[in-house]
Amino acid sequence: MEEGLNNCCCESTVGLTCEIEESSCPVCKTLGSKVKRVTVEHLVLESLTELVGDSDYYLCMNEECNVVYYNKETSFSKRQVKVPIWFKNGANPKYACYCSKVTEEQVINAVVNDRADNMKEVLRITGAMKDAQCEKNNPLGKCCHHIIQNAIDKGLSMRQ
Repeated sequence: MEEGLNNCCCESTVGLTCEIEESSCPVCKTLGSKVKRVTVEHLVLESLTELVGDSDYYLCMNEECNVVYYNKETSFSKRQVKVPIWFKNGANPKYACYCSKVTEEQVINAVVNDRADNMKEVLRITGAMKDAQCEKNNPLGKCCHHIIQNAIDKGLSMRQ
């Protein structure tokens, strides 16, 4: 990987971490990843923001579960958030970078059709990670670097 591109695009953002804390989803019992309240507040439908409260949430990591965010007080489903969750069944579009609205398909096309070989080339071609406001835009509230890298790896495996 290119020097300086293996870190989160948001590493200088105060209070943003790449640590993952987990708790079980109340519906499917799958472990979720901790997400700050500000992320949930920004991504739930505007009519529901008053229900977010003061506590942090967890993102249910089960692709088949309709629950997106949950905590001890409440939960929000796929229909109650503004964006499709990239790993959930039926996500359309399937964003790799929410801040720049770059899809997994665009990343794969950069690798397969434009012959990008690494993160730096994919970022140049797609424009991903330019408008980094990951805490508000990415459903995990974290940098999309790993999601983009997974899409690059998928594209490389498709390349002939």
